[in-house]
Amino acid sequence: MASLNVGNLGDYLREQRRSAQLSLRQLADAAGVSNPYLSQIERGLRKPSAEVLQQVAKALRISAETLYVRAGILDEQERDPLETRAVILADPSINERQKQVLLQIYESFRKENGLDAAEPSGEASVDGDAGSAGDTADDGPRTAGAGGAEPSRNDPSTY
Repeated sequence: MASLNVGNLGDYLREQRRSAQLSLRQLADAAGVSNPYLSQIERGLRKPSAEVLQQVAKALRISAETLYVRAGILDEQERDPLETRAVILADPSINERQKQVLLQIYESFRKENGLDAAEPSGEASVDGDAGSAGDTADDGPRTAGAGGAEPSRNDPSTY
């Protein structure tokens, strides 16, 4: 089964490298590994160490955890949408308006990917927090709600 995971990893790495518009040699140089070694990883012939995966992930600007899961080093964990929301709301480095915008983007991506079934339970508490902290006079239409941004682009009266 390890070879299946390695092959899956190799295909994924190749796809990510091509998406980043990097040649095999460019990625190898950026990750600090040899060109032949990276080629063998992509072809599923080698199983890289966690350290090599971390270097490759950094060079591709993707999550090392994703590569660890693909390589079979970590088990894939189901992410709880409420946990993601809580982390965003607890981040002291962004202000309340930024938190609400980030949550709206997160929710729109979940809906786009067909994952909106878990929203009603968490959405009420998120919106409740938004109403008390995020709806200030200067936030206006920009944070009017998850659907508020869409109509304003098409409504000439908002320009």
